[in-house]
Amino acid sequence: MTAAATLTDVTMRYREHTALDAVTTSFATDGITGLLGRNGAGKTTLMQLLAGHRVPSSGQVRVLGTDPYEDDAVLQQICFVKESQRYPDHFRVRDALSAAATLFPTWDEDLARSLVADFDLPARRPVVKLSRGMVSAVGITIGLASRAPVTFFDEPYLGLDAVARQLFYDRLIADYAEEPRTIVLSTHLIEEISGLLEHVVLLDGGRVLLDDDVETLRASALTVTGPTGRVEALAREHEVLTRDALGGSTRAVLRLGRPLEPADLAASGLAAEPTPLQQLVVALSTRATGTASAAAAARTARSSTPYEGATR
Repeated sequence: MTAAATLTDVTMRYREHTALDAVTTSFATDGITGLLGRNGAGKTTLMQLLAGHRVPSSGQVRVLGTDPYEDDAVLQQICFVKESQRYPDHFRVRDALSAAATLFPTWDEDLARSLVADFDLPARRPVVKLSRGMVSAVGITIGLASRAPVTFFDEPYLGLDAVARQLFYDRLIADYAEEPRTIVLSTHLIEEISGLLEHVVLLDGGRVLLDDDVETLRASALTVTGPTGRVEALAREHEVLTRDALGGSTRAVLRLGRPLEPADLAASGLAAEPTPLQQLVVALSTRATGTASAAAAARTARSSTPYEGATR
């Protein structure tokens, strides 16, 4: 895999808060990656570093082979569509698009006009008077029409209804097929975009929790339902991400230690189904939080326990 963007042992601190902690990951050339994680996981900070908006506290950031910070040549190859993109108060939609056209050498004016029509954007209306959904549509139009070799979308769908979000997904995949490039999508609507993604990077607490291609992830987990005793026996051979019991039946999401044959599971009275990507991500994040909380509690308990030989 050729990487268009990489972070190597990157840490980003804001005073006493560590937004990213020793992060090492990469984003493939000509690939669509989902950057996932809960609020505060470090997704926006990671994209800001790759877009050249910030300098890491430590570690190395490279985009298209160079440090993007204050490098005009590489910055022209990067488009970062922010969650709450701001425009000058006097800018109309057409002004925002015209400004973008001057920034990106790969700008496609025909694509921009097509997207304006698809989203029914009022070209002469000031951006500040648009609904939040329309402002998001302006950002999406810029992100796609820029055709920048490296494009970041940070929660690009805010305010868009389901029809408009589907339009975005359809236009994204159609244009990517025509003009492949590196696209990174940060989103909470995992199931909606799961069909678009080729790779997933999951952040939790500023650390990389998961970094793998989607097909491998889907093959690595299974949801199994059946009599509690049989599910528990199977679970001992694998990693249990979640477990729900009702009466004598249990449903468990397992991260597989070895391949399981559907016929063998059926013969054991167990039903199995693929685990949706969103459920897998939620389970991994929840488990990570529980582990971190338990570790913190243990550290607190140790620090409050009198050491051996202490005077009481």
